Amino acid sequence: MSAVRTDTLPRTSTLWSLHQPGDFIDCYSVPSSLSPSEAADRGLALPPWADALLRLRNTLVRPFGLKTGEPDRPIFPICHDTEEEIILGTDDRHLDFRIGLIRQGGRIYMSTWVRPHNLWGRAYLRAVMPFHILISRGAVARMASEADRAPVPNP
Repeated sequence: MSAVRTDTLPRTSTLWSLHQPGDFIDCYSVPSSLSPSEAADRGLALPPWADALLRLRNTLVRPFGLKTGEPDRPIFPICHDTEEEIILGTDDRHLDFRIGLIRQGGRIYMSTWVRPHNLWGRAYLRAVMPFHILISRGAVARMASEADRAPVPNP
């Protein structure tokens, strides 16, 4: 199975046009021949434990008026979609959030960009960070091409 690597988001990504000092941005990548849209479909289909965490998050933040997504309004709507890159996310009272997937050089890069608006946004980002890392790395691992997932035979 291909190893997910911590990476640098390619400079051609549209996410860089949003980034300002103080914003959070991370990036993971994996070899893949999937399109960004196919990678998003595969990678962002959360495993049951992560889906349960998202439902818990939605229950906890709903009283504060934060966006939680609804069947007719996804929590991660598409903001930008080309053959090379897809960006999903939303702006909320406490922070702006985007997930970007870009294909370049035989790899899929997935990056998360966050701009906290206030103390609540910074505290929220700090609280979810351990879960974010687990969920993001798992999502990128699911984006690997089938050929890239196969074990390498020993000579």
